[in-house]
Amino acid sequence: MTILFKFQNIIASHIRLSSFSINMHRVRILLFVFFFVGVLPLAGQEPVVVSGVYNQVSLEEVILDLEKKSGYNFFFLKDWVAQDSVTLTVNNEAIFSVLDKVLEGTPLNYHILENEKRIILLENTIVYDELPLYFFGRDSTNVNTETTRGIRNVPPPTFFNEDVRQTQKEYAVSRVGKADVTKLKSAYMLNGKAFNARTGTVIEDLAIRIKGTNMLSVTNTQGDFELELPAGYNVLSIRAMGIASTEREVIMYSDGSLNLVLEEGLQQLDEVVVEADAAKNVEDAITGSEQIDSEESKNIPLVLGERDVLQVAKALPGISSAGEGATGLNVRGGKTDQNLVLLDDAVIYNPQHFFGIFQALNPFTTKGVDIYKGAVPLEFGGRLSSVFDIRTKNGNVEEVSGEASIGPVTANLALEIPLQKDKSSLVVGARGAYADWILRSLDDESLNNSQASFFDGILKYHNRMDDNNEVKATAYYSRDAFSITSDSLYNYDNRLFSARWDHRYNEKTNSALIVGNSRYGFGIDFDSEANTDFDLDYTIEETELKYKLRTLLNEKHKLDYGISTKFYAVNPGSIQPTGGDSNVTANFIDQEQALEGALFVGDEITLSEKLLVNVGLRYAFFAALGSGTQRTYQDGLPKNESTVLDTISYGSGDVVKTYGGPEARISVRYLLKPDLSIKASFNNSYQFLHTLSNNTTVSPIDTWKLSDLNIAPQQGYQASLGIYKNFKNNEYELSLEGYYKRMDNVLDFKTGADLFLNENVETEVLQGDGKAYGVELLLKKNRGDFNGWLSYTYSRSLYRFDSEFSEERVNNGDFFASNFDKPHDVSLITNYKFSKRYSLSANFVYQTGRPVTYPIGTFRFNNADFVAFSNRNEFRIPDFYRLDLGFNIEGNHKKNKLAHSFVTISVYNVLGRNNPYSVFFVTDNGEVKALQSSIFAVPIPSITYNFKF
Repeated sequence: MTILFKFQNIIASHIRLSSFSINMHRVRILLFVFFFVGVLPLAGQEPVVVSGVYNQVSLEEVILDLEKKSGYNFFFLKDWVAQDSVTLTVNNEAIFSVLDKVLEGTPLNYHILENEKRIILLENTIVYDELPLYFFGRDSTNVNTETTRGIRNVPPPTFFNEDVRQTQKEYAVSRVGKADVTKLKSAYMLNGKAFNARTGTVIEDLAIRIKGTNMLSVTNTQGDFELELPAGYNVLSIRAMGIASTEREVIMYSDGSLNLVLEEGLQQLDEVVVEADAAKNVEDAITGSEQIDSEESKNIPLVLGERDVLQVAKALPGISSAGEGATGLNVRGGKTDQNLVLLDDAVIYNPQHFFGIFQALNPFTTKGVDIYKGAVPLEFGGRLSSVFDIRTKNGNVEEVSGEASIGPVTANLALEIPLQKDKSSLVVGARGAYADWILRSLDDESLNNSQASFFDGILKYHNRMDDNNEVKATAYYSRDAFSITSDSLYNYDNRLFSARWDHRYNEKTNSALIVGNSRYGFGIDFDSEANTDFDLDYTIEETELKYKLRTLLNEKHKLDYGISTKFYAVNPGSIQPTGGDSNVTANFIDQEQALEGALFVGDEITLSEKLLVNVGLRYAFFAALGSGTQRTYQDGLPKNESTVLDTISYGSGDVVKTYGGPEARISVRYLLKPDLSIKASFNNSYQFLHTLSNNTTVSPIDTWKLSDLNIAPQQGYQASLGIYKNFKNNEYELSLEGYYKRMDNVLDFKTGADLFLNENVETEVLQGDGKAYGVELLLKKNRGDFNGWLSYTYSRSLYRFDSEFSEERVNNGDFFASNFDKPHDVSLITNYKFSKRYSLSANFVYQTGRPVTYPIGTFRFNNADFVAFSNRNEFRIPDFYRLDLGFNIEGNHKKNKLAHSFVTISVYNVLGRNNPYSVFFVTDNGEVKALQSSIFAVPIPSITYNFKF
């Protein structure tokens, strides 16, 4: 027999006070009589036992079957048991033991009325067999006797007023968790995720406050939040920019989760305030971290009007490049190969187009980038200097929308297409350059047949299947091709794919399963009038599998742990003749393979309100694999043809050499005041991958080399200490951070080295020591009509290659400046809003000139003239400075428009500064002359039209 029974007028935790007054004294008497007469079990009665086999049987059917077998009448609401199924086998077990198993994992409890042969199912709550003394108004502060259920000082039943409702939107009362009589507490942890009801995207920086208190939580970049609430009834006040303010009623029965799906709201404000971001620099334990939103770059004047988060990153302290138009970034004195650049969890080896002038990322599909240059999160490894974690947007799940731009050199387009309303979407982005017309229009006949073009495309699928499961997949491809006054066509391309499954096991544990594949390659197609035509190719490919978890053990411990593995396959290069008359000899270098893996575990420990500690350990492992051959050399002697001992052949999959070791990640934050903190961190890391280059600056045709029998992995150790202060309600942000970094086994090249298509490249490179240190200052104004930031960095980057043999020694074995050592670096980014539609932006950069090696004299030997050079990097090119200006015009803000426009008029290098990119030397009639090359020696005006629909 099934009876739909609403127990709310009996159970204390479900009693509602209606709009007309109920006499609470009468309610208490009725409850007392009910419990005294009907609730207490009959002493000494044997429990009823049942048996049964259930395989994926609905919970309702199981309850009805138990009703038949036990002789009890069950009372419940049908909606409570409609969704769950049960797989269970029981054999002559007591009815209460069977119910414990059947209802495990559901929000349902039960209460047995033994004398009436009734079993009452309860949603979330429990029945109190004995009311606490304070329920009748008596003082129980000194009472410490056990109740009949074995609980001391049981929290009171929950009462709430049904008439409390939001004015903006009606929401049902949310009941969280399942009461457990053995685990009753005065407060419980609530966690969850916040989503935009229209787009399905997560909501960052959403403030969730317990109404009437100062207890607050703010969602992170993934939309996650965590907040401790008192047991029982609470009202949450929810606020965020662009989201309709609301209040939510929540009843806490135990620890649990609650996802918030919120409506957008329009708010007219004088200025935009994002307090969560402004406070992160003070409150987080991580040192040396920066966050750039893609929208930040639209008001910064950059070359040819292109939005570029990587160029914006150069304006932050501790991040620079070797020169204007140089590919790659140098972070805290590290080489460009020491940065791990990720696009949606997959590695992108060259994230820049056309020698670093443009980024290889569509600005309209890019959401932002998290930069870690100090304390790197445990899940990342394999690089010594930094991590650039680039994220793309989730698509609109309600309607088709998009954004596009047209500029003098490039055009961008991004579309957001809903696939299943409120659940899944597709983002499509395409971008291309049409720079050939500029080269052909220049007054130089040698450029008439030149070309320079690139394109990139991205596709992202996103599906929020339910509250516990979310799937994302990204595919990306980019290609560059250029030929400048040359017979050669150079090309390079990136390709990557990644898929991620985020799963919430329960209210405390979340996980992410990630798979990614990345490939980078370049080629040279040489076509000349001589018989020397050839095709040259190089590729590196990696495939990674990662599984990571986060468990909230309690309010003081957040545990992160996981495992990752990666497989490398490198084609070190091949050259083949083209055409029947080519005299070029084909050459294929043996493929390299390797396996890299890591285990990691860490804990974020809240020792007190002021002291937060992040501590973790990561064990990194690397194995170089066959097939191929490796030379061995005499110990203690330079590696060259005369010191070869043996050549060893390895079969496919054979282990050539293994490396590895522990990596520590420690960071500490101490709050001196709510808006003032000091932080310190230490970490060490291994890098098993190297770039080989003898160019002064990075080139897209530099090759990557795996560690092997003769080339050891790089190791790095970094310590940092900083102080962080916010002013005027987080309007101003100030930070001062110092660091010291030591590097072992860094690679450089011997003088005159031949690196490419060299089967024994270990004979051409050196491994030595490096050190870098510096101080970084950042002053930032986050809001107001006038906003922006000023950054200053003083840093040094030094290397040393010492040996008792002169061919392996550089600068007499002393430390010398690296190619990218620039002690003083100043950046000023400003934006002034004249109105909501018009603003003026400026970007000023000053840097010390980078090091260079100069010829210092000539000499004659055997009737021939030779040039004598200085020590490596002993001199510097002239200092670099540049001023850019931009004027931004937004279209009117009418709601019902086909498209909303944004126009940027900018001038790059307003002062026309002839900044040297490099200095080189030629001999003319026996005289050595110094020449300077520049990328942009004149002002570069541009106008870009953007529109969003």
